[in-house]
Amino acid sequence: MHPYRSILFVPAHKPQWARKALASGADCIVVDLEDSVPADLKDSARKVARETLAELRAESEQVGLFVRPNALDTRMSGADLEAVVCPELTGLFAPKIRDATDVVRWETLIDWFEARNGAEGLEMIVPVEMVDAITNAFEIAAASPRVGAMIGPTSEHADIARAVGYRQSREGSETLYLRSRILLACRQYGLHALTGLWEDLGDLEGLRKFADYGLQLGFRGQVLIHPSHVPVVHEVYTPSDDEVAYYEDLVATMDKAVAEGHGAVRFRGTHVDIAHAQKARDWLAHARLVRGQTS
Repeated sequence: MHPYRSILFVPAHKPQWARKALASGADCIVVDLEDSVPADLKDSARKVARETLAELRAESEQVGLFVRPNALDTRMSGADLEAVVCPELTGLFAPKIRDATDVVRWETLIDWFEARNGAEGLEMIVPVEMVDAITNAFEIAAASPRVGAMIGPTSEHADIARAVGYRQSREGSETLYLRSRILLACRQYGLHALTGLWEDLGDLEGLRKFADYGLQLGFRGQVLIHPSHVPVVHEVYTPSDDEVAYYEDLVATMDKAVAEGHGAVRFRGTHVDIAHAQKARDWLAHARLVRGQTS
């Protein structure tokens, strides 16, 4: 999966919001048919979502386009996928997954509607929003090659807060264990690790600190609910010129050292060895992908 820094949600029945999301420069847009769409608008929202996907893709070949359908137990998932699976779609943001069996159920639906609607290669982003999913995170991550990303859960009011029963703090320490499980599952199975929501729309400095803490933990992007959050999150999750120069210099220094028969050297006042160079190469590979997405 592309290393999306920003995953921005828009309600399916409000196509003008989707256009604003694209204008914000978000790496990925999720057209939501689930929680943000009132029950009496679900049917009409499917048609609007399909039209929105075509319009957004016509304007941008690079942006990730996902749809969040309604959960499997609503019995609306099939109708959702029949309406929105199309060549313009990148994948599904699959809600309320509890275990690997749920992943396989989604995968079966995707297989069917890809063949039926002329799409291919659809990926899945899995939000961890149920207690069962936290417990089964590693099995979920390994359940299908379509799973490309998972989201470490944070939210003050949404499903995960209700399921676990925590009280949200500014620093987010109450979700550290929950997010850490998801992060490790992503690392073990090579998935893109995303952190969850910052819900205070006007507090951009709080958002910056929250995103930076996510980066410190090892996450590489974030779910968003407002276009104004995109520039802040991109700044945090985009490697800087100075960082790139540092790691390039580290790799060059270690390559020279190894060629001279040394496995460890002093670099800018610190000890570095072959393991440091391997980590630097991995970091640089990710940095090149991310910086290639920036305008």
